[in-house]
Amino acid sequence: MEAALVAYATKGGSTREVAMAIAQTLRSRGLSVAVAEAAHVRERVKDYDLIVLGGAIYSGRWHRGAQRFLRRHRRELKTPAVAIFGMGPREDVQEAWETSKAQLQKALAKQPWLHPVAVTVFGGVDPPKKRGHRDLRDWNAIRAWAETLVH
Repeated sequence: MEAALVAYATKGGSTREVAMAIAQTLRSRGLSVAVAEAAHVRERVKDYDLIVLGGAIYSGRWHRGAQRFLRRHRRELKTPAVAIFGMGPREDVQEAWETSKAQLQKALAKQPWLHPVAVTVFGGVDPPKKRGHRDLRDWNAIRAWAETLVH
């Protein structure tokens, strides 16, 4: 059985919900899956076969917790497959999607040693108290992406 770690960096909790959906999908495919907030992962990660790391994109930057996870585990992340996701636009227009993808790529370019097996951006969520609360998460797309990570 393969082992996976789904680590996430979140501010309001929506990225955690996506991480849980990814973990559930991986478990349904027979993987042993641990889920943890990226900042709390202190153990060795090189023994996992797959690491999925996600974080929201805020003000043009990928969540600091996700970036710190990459730096903290840099040496160990050369062995397992690594998949990356960002929580992006809260407006469903092409320009917003392209901007979010570019912002995630810019963050990953700061880690030239990292060669993810998959990178994607999912729709984001407005804070619950915001007027006109929007949630662009596509749960079918999230589960379908997670399926592609299983060999």
